[in-house]
Amino acid sequence: MPLLDPASLPRHVDRLYRAAWALCGSSDDAEDLVQETFVRVLARSRILTREDELAYLMRVLRNTFLSGRRTASRRPVIVATAIDDLALPDPGSAREPQAAYEAREVLGVIAELPEDFRLALVAVDIVGLSYREAARLLGTREATITSRLYRARRQVAGALSPTTTSAEG
Repeated sequence: MPLLDPASLPRHVDRLYRAAWALCGSSDDAEDLVQETFVRVLARSRILTREDELAYLMRVLRNTFLSGRRTASRRPVIVATAIDDLALPDPGSAREPQAAYEAREVLGVIAELPEDFRLALVAVDIVGLSYREAARLLGTREATITSRLYRARRQVAGALSPTTTSAEG
C-alpha cells in the first residue's frame, strides 16, 4: 500500500487553504486549520488506501475542522476586545482590492451554508474533487452530492445577487 509522501504536501496547500477558508469563513482560521491538518498528517506515517493524496488530505481537513468545532462548543465564550483582536487588512488586497473583496464575500456566504451543502460545495467547487471523490469523502452517494451542490450553488447565488426593487409607476 502506498504511503503518503510528506514532500508532496506543499503541492496541495493552496487547494486546502481555499477549502479551509470556505469552511471557516476567515482567512486566519483557515491558515490555522491547514496548519493543524498538516501537523496531524505529519505526526505519523499515513497509508493511502484506494484514494489519492488530495482526497485524503481533504478528509483530514474536514475531520480536523469538525473536531475543532466540537471542542470549541464545549468551551465557554469569552468576549474581549483588544488591539490584537482587530482584523488587519490582507496585504494581498492592496494589489487587487475588488477581487479580494469578492473572494471574501463569496467565502463568507459559503461559510454560512448548512454543513452538508457547505462540505459538498467545498469538496467539488473549491478543492476540485470529482462528484465520485466527494461522495466517497463525505460518505454519501453521487446523486446526493449533485443535489446538495445544486441547492448550495443556488443559495450562494441568491445571497450574492443584488436585490432589485422595481419602481413601477
